[in-house]
Amino acid sequence: MSVFERPIVMLDFETTGLSPEAGDRITEVAALRIVGGEIRERYVSLVNCGVRIPSFITQLTGITQDMVDSAPPNQKVVAELLDFIGGDTLAAHNASFDEKFLKAEGWRIGRPTGHCGLVCSLKLARRLFPRLPSYKLGNLSSSLGIAFRGTAHRAEADAEVAAEVLLHAARHLGRSHGLEQVAPDLLVSVNKLAAAKVTVFLDKYAAVERERRLSAA
Repeated sequence: MSVFERPIVMLDFETTGLSPEAGDRITEVAALRIVGGEIRERYVSLVNCGVRIPSFITQLTGITQDMVDSAPPNQKVVAELLDFIGGDTLAAHNASFDEKFLKAEGWRIGRPTGHCGLVCSLKLARRLFPRLPSYKLGNLSSSLGIAFRGTAHRAEADAEVAAEVLLHAARHLGRSHGLEQVAPDLLVSVNKLAAAKVTVFLDKYAAVERERRLSAA
């Protein structure tokens, strides 16, 4: 079974708060391009948005004012990030959060986002692994037997674990439904479904794929 022969980019931001509409900004970014079931490229940077870092954010993430003050400016980082993502499918854990910051920071420098679809690994896990006690990234990864290899609440470590969760979910989906390949657009479609409709959708999808393979044989 092949997973993500077409690229998908896992994104994680650390931020000063929860809402770009309220003036919160990004402090760190990690974007990991997954191709063929493994991470092939990465873009990682701290970000200087010219804002003060709240003390509770430093306590949570370890990111200090000095670290962001000496980091590259947001105009440079965001432009490079958007170039890195390009037109690939975008993924994140609690993806609506990261996408709204990506769009807000892109707007600030006059750059629209170009990703072709959005996959939320949190929402996907809820649909494929129901009845787990928690879907927060640390708890979910622990339930799936995936270990953190870095520091939680830092962008690269969180993105790496989220990427492993996404790959685990994609392989589980493929094995459960006899699929030869799992593409990003399938996960985009699953993410858009109500949980109660996922099994029927995947059964129909797998049946169509079997017919397609038999016709091509």
